[in-house]
Amino acid sequence: MEINVTVPSMGESITTAIISNWFVNDGDLVKKNDPIYELETDKITSEVTAEITGIIKIKADVDEEVDIGSIVAVIEEKEIVESANKAEKPNNEIQKPIEPEVTKIEKVTNEKSNKEDRKKMNPLRKKIAQRLVTATQETALLTTFNEVDMLEVMTLRKRVQDEFIKKNNVKLGFMSFFTKAVVKALEEVPSVNSRIEGEYIIKQNYYDIGIAVGTDKGLMVPVVRECNDKSCADIEKSIVEYSTKAREGKIELSDLNGGVFTISNGGIYGSMLSTPIINFPQPAILGLHKIQERAVVIQGEIVVRPMMYLALSYDHRLIDGKEAVTFLGSIKNSIENPLEIFSM
Repeated sequence: MEINVTVPSMGESITTAIISNWFVNDGDLVKKNDPIYELETDKITSEVTAEITGIIKIKADVDEEVDIGSIVAVIEEKEIVESANKAEKPNNEIQKPIEPEVTKIEKVTNEKSNKEDRKKMNPLRKKIAQRLVTATQETALLTTFNEVDMLEVMTLRKRVQDEFIKKNNVKLGFMSFFTKAVVKALEEVPSVNSRIEGEYIIKQNYYDIGIAVGTDKGLMVPVVRECNDKSCADIEKSIVEYSTKAREGKIELSDLNGGVFTISNGGIYGSMLSTPIINFPQPAILGLHKIQERAVVIQGEIVVRPMMYLALSYDHRLIDGKEAVTFLGSIKNSIENPLEIFSM
């Protein structure tokens, strides 16, 4: 029996995808349920597995754009038997992925040919580029800054960490505090929890927060749902789950859809200060940065405190400066008084 390997549906709005990698070679014996190739769209990367065991005949190349439902390979059903024939040899050795071919740029000199390569932009990177350009061209983008003293939240985190891990089987990080602080600020400044659609302003009465995650393929923003009803433990578990899925290329469209606000932590890469670009059509994004000890004046005395710069980029068409400053001030107040937002 022979079956066709077709491109699976990856969401209602997706009509094409790109084959980013073949895990097998033409003529290999593949086993049922083993991954055979990888698909990329402008939102997710997904592995496709073999439906039966047999010899595969590949009909599409790496980097080829294929329609949903199109045939990219054929598998001729075959039992696994010991044989000297390469085609019948059990596939018990690790297959090396086929590296995408890289087309050289037309060179003026031989010296230059050794310094430059050209590779087609993958769908995710292309989509990121398009969204960033859209955000800067279709919004009145502005950024306001503040700084936050991290001493109290660091002290609380250290004090409850062992109990927190024992109870919830997950570490208490700073992101859950900032997520809870953002929810509180959104409740206090509802204009930030809104979006523009044509001539209308849509006020959102829910609190689904996007957490930016860096991967080898680019930035993804999975959404933690209903953060207003979640404990710090629930938020930390969701972040760990989404981060793992994103880095393993197993994120789903439903994980990325929606979201009213985004938090991006450039501090984990050492960033001291930045102006993040909003995740359009969301109206605002909070940028977190590296915690660094600095001399600050508190009650007339110079003391050393672990400080972090905060950056709020926002769509000025929707959010006034006073509201943006108030919103960021609310986050600062929550982080400097963490017991007000902390929950196990």
